[in-house]
Amino acid sequence: MKFGVNCTFTDRSTMSPAEYGRAVEERGFDSIFLAEHTHIPVDERSPYPFGDRPASLHHTIDPFVALTAMTGTTHHLLLGTGIALVAQRDPITTAKLIASLDLISRGRFIFGIGSGWNAEEMANHGGDPARRGAIATEHVLAMKEIWHHDKAEFHGEFVDFDPIYSWPKPVQRPHPPVYVGGGEKAFARVWRSETAGSPTLGRPTG
Repeated sequence: MKFGVNCTFTDRSTMSPAEYGRAVEERGFDSIFLAEHTHIPVDERSPYPFGDRPASLHHTIDPFVALTAMTGTTHHLLLGTGIALVAQRDPITTAKLIASLDLISRGRFIFGIGSGWNAEEMANHGGDPARRGAIATEHVLAMKEIWHHDKAEFHGEFVDFDPIYSWPKPVQRPHPPVYVGGGEKAFARVWRSETAGSPTLGRPTG
């Protein structure tokens, strides 16, 4: 049986990401997953789904930056997002970010994604919170096109670009594992990816 660590890394953490990653690996854990929030709106109305919302969410370090710092102090620890709010991210820049992280970690990245619970946070990024699941699905499908093809293009409802070049490509082929966090609606997103001709998004959890 393998065990991993899921945490929210903040600017108030007593250890640096590099130190923490090394400590997790030295203690025999298989993986680490870091949470993401770009911000927490002051006038937030969305209920936190796990009880009282921790103040640490106001201070989260970007998970991709923290995971990059961990690549230099670890050797076999799997490095994942748990979860990345993919509907709030530009798919072209995120595809390059993930491919770059997978490259420098020698194929140890896991892309954990979800739609998120904070509708106000999503709205501040210019998206429709009511459609964040559909947006997340299309963003991942667009990223897969970039990872799979030397000349990639995508024409959808939320993402639209003509053929582009984008390197590096991920070390893991056809792309890093994509784990979907969510409830019943997540199953539909996995099915959409499978029937669209792309490798499955992952395994719904929660």
